[in-house]
Amino acid sequence: MSTHGWHAEASEILRVGDGFRLSDVDPDGAPGYDGDKHSAAKDLSTRVHDLDDLQERLWAQSRTGDAQDAVLLVLQAMDSAGKGGIVRHVVGGVDPQGVELAAFKAPTDEERAHDFLWRVEKRLPAPGFIGVFDRSHYEDVLIAKVRSLADAAEIERRYDAINAFEARVAASGTRIVKVMLHISPDEQKERLMERLDRPDKHWKYNPGDVDERMLWPAYMDAYQTVFDRTSTDAAPWHVVPANRKWYARLAVQELLLTALQDIEPQWPAADFDVDAERARLAAS
Repeated sequence: MSTHGWHAEASEILRVGDGFRLSDVDPDGAPGYDGDKHSAAKDLSTRVHDLDDLQERLWAQSRTGDAQDAVLLVLQAMDSAGKGGIVRHVVGGVDPQGVELAAFKAPTDEERAHDFLWRVEKRLPAPGFIGVFDRSHYEDVLIAKVRSLADAAEIERRYDAINAFEARVAASGTRIVKVMLHISPDEQKERLMERLDRPDKHWKYNPGDVDERMLWPAYMDAYQTVFDRTSTDAAPWHVVPANRKWYARLAVQELLLTALQDIEPQWPAADFDVDAERARLAAS
């Protein structure tokens, strides 16, 4: 049994495998974790120090040219599912100089003139970094499919292109952690209503979110196809129940920790004589 309330590895219990059905996932669930909101807050705080230590080791190792490793966190979700909270409360706990955040919006005219992965390639994390995609290339097979922004043949081509792209990125030394934060339509309605009820949240409200809500079943079908077609050994998907924000944040933290522990970054050895430098410094 692992510590910190986890009785199973988050990377395994949340992983999309053969026979996975999104409709079987309970958005209110907390699979693999036997604690509650209070214990989760303590665990999140404790484990952020582990995450920070591993990220600093990764950063230091890359600065000396000893490794080409990086981590890429891909966050996908329906609106208000908590992507921003993950960025603030999980990734925000590490040194910001080792984090690269990319929030992909609707493509510009320049981006439309290239293949859909062109703009994504440019935002991949450099060695030593944790990269975060707040939405990603998966919008090109989600909203593009639901809203018929590309024809069926092009959507099919994109699934294969994504798999090839991610396999190449993984082979280069980047651990890809793909996460779908899964909330229920009722929970989304509550969160959107809160944005309307609170003047300090009005800036976060987008009237278009209600239009997208009307297409909920189509989006769930599109996500299911994404999981069927693009959850690979090189870059598996993880579906995180997200009605309870505390669980979603803790689960994503565990997924990042697992990726970094797999890399096992080490503090670089000194490339100088430590004792000699200590003597020189003492005499200066």
